[in-house]
Amino acid sequence: MTEPAELPAPAPQPNLETQPFWDATAEGRFLLKRCDTCGTVIWYPRFLCPDCHGTETSWFEASGRGTIYTFTIVRRGQGPYAGAAPYVAAYVTLDEGPTILTNIVGCPPEQVEIGQPVEVVWHDTGEGSALYRFRPVG
Repeated sequence: MTEPAELPAPAPQPNLETQPFWDATAEGRFLLKRCDTCGTVIWYPRFLCPDCHGTETSWFEASGRGTIYTFTIVRRGQGPYAGAAPYVAAYVTLDEGPTILTNIVGCPPEQVEIGQPVEVVWHDTGEGSALYRFRPVG
């Protein structure tokens, strides 16, 4: 089995819509938005609901848990990830509904499976925010 490499943690570039999300990551909190009109849980954070186009949305703290929907093992990284391969890029369906792109960490890439339960972990960027990644549960 291949031991997982250390992944880089480049700082995000927040905008007005995403700043509360990135501020919360520094505190270890995973925030999502919910449309106050139709109840849709929104990912990626934005002011406009993608379902009903409502503009009334609210932040709430998510569980930070989900299930791996699909994944790939990246064997040749690029840019800041060049020396980190192999690593896992995955879509995780959060318990709250949305499916997000992330990395799976905390286990060898060959042990990752579709349908596997995962939980959020935080990798400090050193610039007042943290990157969310997920690790297998149990």
